[in-house]
Amino acid sequence: MDIKVQAMGDYQTNCYIATIDGKDLIIDPGVDSLRWIKTQVKNPIAILNTHGHFDHVWSNTAVQKEYNLKIYTPKDDNFMLEKDPYGLGMTPSTADVLIQPDEEIELEGIKIKFHHFPGHTPGCSAIQIDEHLFTGDFIFKGTIGRFDFPASNALEMKQSIKKVLTWSDDFHIYPGHGDKTTLRSEIPTLRQWEASI
Repeated sequence: MDIKVQAMGDYQTNCYIATIDGKDLIIDPGVDSLRWIKTQVKNPIAILNTHGHFDHVWSNTAVQKEYNLKIYTPKDDNFMLEKDPYGLGMTPSTADVLIQPDEEIELEGIKIKFHHFPGHTPGCSAIQIDEHLFTGDFIFKGTIGRFDFPASNALEMKQSIKKVLTWSDDFHIYPGHGDKTTLRSEIPTLRQWEASI
């Protein structure tokens, strides 16, 4: 798998393009990401959202229209796509496929698992493709996502951390902001957060 990343907008939100067997998956197309995406993709097949916050889905509609792609979004965050809840001028988008918690899908032979980790948002998910995990705003290098926003939930974040701490496999982590890391290297930080929430 080839993974490209570009930080977008004021919040430097990572937009990823994961290419497998010549097929491009666009993950979290943030603010004004279409221009960069157009220079990087040859065969885009889908838009995947880790969660519904505006800085991760801002360009959903622009990218969808450019390439006639379907948008796959965790169902519990769909309301954020459609209503611009922060009133920042985001173009609304509509998910073509609402992903159920912990659902696994297959797109043109590529298996994709949406691991449901609510807390930052109700539908917040980490997208697994092989040994790669696109964690959105759940796990960052050295910390976790905030859980003090509207629709965030501290108790759910604590349960999500407990859930990922039961995993035995390691993963390459590609977060929604900042540098990549690994699950194994983040275990001590996750344990600290789990104890403090």
